[in-house]
Amino acid sequence: MKDQIKKFLNEDQDPKAIEKITIKLQDLLMKNEEIGYIGVQKKPALTVFPDSIVVTNKRIILCKPKNLGLSMDFVDYDWQDVVAAFVKENILGSDFSFSTKSELTISIDYIPKTQARKLYTFAKEQMDLLKFNSNQAVVSAEEVIPETVQDAEIIEEVEAEEVEVEEVTNYAEIMSVPQHNFANEPVIEKAADTTERLLSNLSQDELFEKLQNYKKLLDNGLILQGEYDNYKKEILSYM
Repeated sequence: MKDQIKKFLNEDQDPKAIEKITIKLQDLLMKNEEIGYIGVQKKPALTVFPDSIVVTNKRIILCKPKNLGLSMDFVDYDWQDVVAAFVKENILGSDFSFSTKSELTISIDYIPKTQARKLYTFAKEQMDLLKFNSNQAVVSAEEVIPETVQDAEIIEEVEAEEVEVEEVTNYAEIMSVPQHNFANEPVIEKAADTTERLLSNLSQDELFEKLQNYKKLLDNGLILQGEYDNYKKEILSYM
C-alpha cells in the first residue's frame, strides 16, 4: 500500500490520511479507473479528520470523514458534468472549486497551494481530453455526410431516368399548334395569335392542367426556367 501512495506524497500530504483514503477507495473505483491525484485539507487549527478531494481519469470524488473518522461520505462528479475548474490562492492555503452543467459550484478550502495547483492541472487535462474526444466524434460524423449526399444524388438520377412517357406526351400536346393557313402573316405573329386563341378557348380547369404540365416539363429539364415563366405568365392572364 505504501508503494501505491508514494506518488501522492510529494506535496506534504499526511501519509496516514492518504493511506486511509486509498484503502476506502479500493472498492469504489470502477473498471479501468485510476487515481490521478489526491488533495487533503490543511487547516490552521489541528484537524484530525480533514476533508480531501480525489481526481481520477473518470471523475472527481469528494471525501468527507464522519463519526470520528470511522466512516466517510463520498460524493462524485463525472468529468462529462464538469464545465470549469478554479483555484483561488489565499494567505493560508487555496480554495479549489469546480462548476457543473447544472450550475452547481463545489469548493474545498484550505488545500495547500501546491496541491491545489496539481488538482487544477489534472482537471484541465481531463476536460481538454474530453473536449478533444468530442471533437473527434464530430469530425467522424461529418465524414459520413458526403456519402449520404452522394447516395441522394444517385437516387435523383434514377428518378430522372424513370420519367413517365405520359409527361413527354403532354409536352407534345402543349407545344403542338393546330394547322392553320396564315401565309400572309409573319411566323412569330402567327404562332402567338394561334396560341392566344387556343388558350382563350380553354376552361379554367384546362388552363390549370396545362400550367401543371409546363411545371412537369420544367422539373424534368425539358424546358428552361425562363420559358416556364413566360408560359406561366401567359396562362395566368387567361385565368
